Amino acid sequence: MKLARTIQFDISDQNIFERTAELDEWAISGAFEFSNWTTDNLTGKARQAFANGWMGIESFGRSTLVAVTAISEREYEDAINRLSAHFVQVYGAPSLEAARGPATEEINHMRQMCEDHEDNTLMVVERELVETGVKESFRIIKPQDADLAQIAVHADME
Repeated sequence: MKLARTIQFDISDQNIFERTAELDEWAISGAFEFSNWTTDNLTGKARQAFANGWMGIESFGRSTLVAVTAISEREYEDAINRLSAHFVQVYGAPSLEAARGPATEEINHMRQMCEDHEDNTLMVVERELVETGVKESFRIIKPQDADLAQIAVHADME
């Protein structure tokens, strides 16, 4: 079973995101955070989180890059539990039990994206607002093809 962990090649994430994910957190897309956003929300560091940020599920901060790696069954269950609690605390889910289904879906979506990639494959997310909500696309960079120029995100702090 595979999932992705946040990685950092330098300190740039600390400069472009309001809340930066810690190194080596399990990560998901986290697009649900932007489900009710409009173009008015897309300013400054919030825009960077929207456009290019993966969500770490310990700090709930953002990371530009994640890397595919193996996850144990216990770590998988812990990730679901942590995300379920986040849904209760931040999004008002009525209970951990009610939040478990959506949390499992989020984690499994990421698992499915990672499953066919070798360990250390890098992933980059790009988002845009469209009429129907948030559109995501993903870039996959195989370990032997990784080059900083392929993954660098040049932020506009506006």
